[in-house]
Amino acid sequence: MDMLSLLLHPVLVFVSSMIFGNMEAQILGIILSILGSFLISISLNLQKYTHIRLAMKQDPLPYYKSKLWWCGVLLMGIGELGNFAAYGFAPATLIAPLGCVAVIGSAAISVLFLKESLRASDVIGGTLAVTGTYLLVTFSPNVSQDITALKVERFVVSWQFLVYLVLEVIIFCVLLYLYKRRGVNHIVVLLLLVAMLASVAVISVKAVAGMITMTFKGDMQLTYAIFYVMAVAMVASCVFQVKFLNQAMQLYNATEVVPINYVFFTTSAILAGIIFYQEFRDAGLLNIFMFIFGCLLSFLGVFLIARNQEKSTFQEPYINFGEIPGMETVDKIQPNANSITYGTLLNE
Repeated sequence: MDMLSLLLHPVLVFVSSMIFGNMEAQILGIILSILGSFLISISLNLQKYTHIRLAMKQDPLPYYKSKLWWCGVLLMGIGELGNFAAYGFAPATLIAPLGCVAVIGSAAISVLFLKESLRASDVIGGTLAVTGTYLLVTFSPNVSQDITALKVERFVVSWQFLVYLVLEVIIFCVLLYLYKRRGVNHIVVLLLLVAMLASVAVISVKAVAGMITMTFKGDMQLTYAIFYVMAVAMVASCVFQVKFLNQAMQLYNATEVVPINYVFFTTSAILAGIIFYQEFRDAGLLNIFMFIFGCLLSFLGVFLIARNQEKSTFQEPYINFGEIPGMETVDKIQPNANSITYGTLLNE
């Protein structure tokens, strides 16, 4: 979600509204989301591979000086651009769960390019994820609303959003305290921080893009203060999302980060769509039940794919000292793929 996507988004929405109907626009949004999620899965694996390669060097350079890492960032930018555009064509509660494509794509990349074995749990998990996605698409809310500054202001002061915002701020501050002051860098803590920022990002991105779209249609929205408040919130939330997500990618394997991040992000985005934009306001009980059931199937499928997933292994060199005079034992230093430093020799 960058400034380029922000500039292109209203053009895409305006053109789609002229060419496509509501159903056709939602199909286009689904396609954009699937393509974007697949590119993001490639990006995450590239970034993790970069961290592992740097860890194997005795004097590793900062990751941001690696061309391969920047290739991963570029792919992530393109993927996020696709996801961002998708939010303009379909409700957030429909687009967010399609991120399971990133998990399935990551598993496929591991099998095809990293030569990992295809397990029965991968097949079952993929089937459940696809089934859940079908239910999500079928029973998602079919809403189409113009996002104006006055409407965003009304959403901001609604009691349900204010309660949600207070709870989110409290939880975010507690997690940030654990991370910064207590040094707790558990994957759940890091990705919960990402998910909470993602909730703000989904709300602000849709608001900013919607107001720019209305401006392109002739209804000026850029003179309202809420537009600039949402723009600042959008940029800040996206920047800190990248920070915490990259920290998680440095410490944990992509097969762990991707599924957990998917579940947290999807839940956060759905809550944002339901609470802020009230996308399920007129939905029937059957639609709500089947939508929740589709979410659970997708979550279960994702965790089956990730369960006991073997970490990506690379041909790691080791330093063999051979026979050293005066030493009774011969040992070798083997780099740890999850560490940023080499091991050390035991003091004899």
